[in-house]
Amino acid sequence: MMDTDPAQAGLSDPRLARQSAQSRPPGRVAERVLIVQVDFGDLDLDEAVQEVHMLAESAGAEVAEIMTCRRDRPDVALFVGSGKAAEVAERAKALDAGLVIFNHGLSPVQQRNLEQLVHGRVIDRTSLILDIFALRAQSAEGKLQVELAQLEHLASRLIRGWTHLERQRGGIGLRGPGETQLETDRRLIGTRVKMLKERLARLARQRKTQGRARSRQGVLTISLVGYTNAGKSTLFNALTHSGAYAADQLFATLDTTVRRVWLPEAGNVVVADTVGFIRDLPHTLVEAFKATLETTTQADLLLHVIDAANPARDLQIAEVNKVLSEIGASHVPQIRVYNKCDLTAAEPGVERDAYGKITRVRLSAQTGAGLPWLRTAIAEFARPDSSGPDVSGMPFQYSSELASTPLLPDVDQ
Repeated sequence: MMDTDPAQAGLSDPRLARQSAQSRPPGRVAERVLIVQVDFGDLDLDEAVQEVHMLAESAGAEVAEIMTCRRDRPDVALFVGSGKAAEVAERAKALDAGLVIFNHGLSPVQQRNLEQLVHGRVIDRTSLILDIFALRAQSAEGKLQVELAQLEHLASRLIRGWTHLERQRGGIGLRGPGETQLETDRRLIGTRVKMLKERLARLARQRKTQGRARSRQGVLTISLVGYTNAGKSTLFNALTHSGAYAADQLFATLDTTVRRVWLPEAGNVVVADTVGFIRDLPHTLVEAFKATLETTTQADLLLHVIDAANPARDLQIAEVNKVLSEIGASHVPQIRVYNKCDLTAAEPGVERDAYGKITRVRLSAQTGAGLPWLRTAIAEFARPDSSGPDVSGMPFQYSSELASTPLLPDVDQ
């Protein structure tokens, strides 16, 4: 993103200024953080703690401690109550933690009250996820989408967030009808948001044009979806022999990557690797990434990649299906791919429904075990009436036609 922007001039709070992930010093010292997790009885506490720990590390933080407590419902003013909030402030000071992260959504009032009590920075789960996205976005489109989500989230923070924004600007050259700094910030954010939406809409039209071209050619389009860190990019690389970035971290992939492969009995197949989903994915982020996620809604088949070794896999499956429904992709046929079976006692293989269709595949993208079964499932979906030979042992043949061609051109910023 640009370091200077006329639309940003005059923003009164430093949090309103955009920071490029590229501008962060590569060797900076990790920020010590204190994490607060409240147990309302609706989640697996251990799983929630492990996930937020990974989120914080993905953002480049050093987790000093994770505080947990139980409540029936959130406190209106401080989310955790005055006593626990005071304890959080004391622990943050004792641990020399410059940032407190709540693994929940905080209202602007709760965030402001907690910051006043802690005498430091306090952010919620949404802000943490947005920061990770800003850190990982590489393509021009990805950066635009992240900035849009950040600004729309920030717009809600302006309301009753900082009282100094309500003062009217005065002085020579500034007198007149009178516009409060809050109104100025809202107007500047609104201008920038409008421009970002126009750019993303233009990119979405280009993506639709490419999708229609593939449809006319009769090319089967497959989209990999799933919970973050389920192994989608590893499976994508195994299928397409490409070098997409894959790592054991949350949101390693933000930008959609598309490759074409030749599959015996199915012909040309386009495979797309997409951003992973997560519990309580910010709505602003889903809205901003709709242009990218249209690759999923327009796909012929979804490969729902699942971490078979994760004890919370059933909850993760439900969260992914929830997001798919939200973006309008619940109607797309889906095959569940239980990945990482090498870490479980399950053998690679497939499961069929009452009609003989493959609905589940067990494999390991890391070792390659079970990949022939996935190729069989794709081939049977592409040619449901075909009675050709078994293709389970035949390898994918990689086509470099799309390897060096980005899905969308870079956008000048």
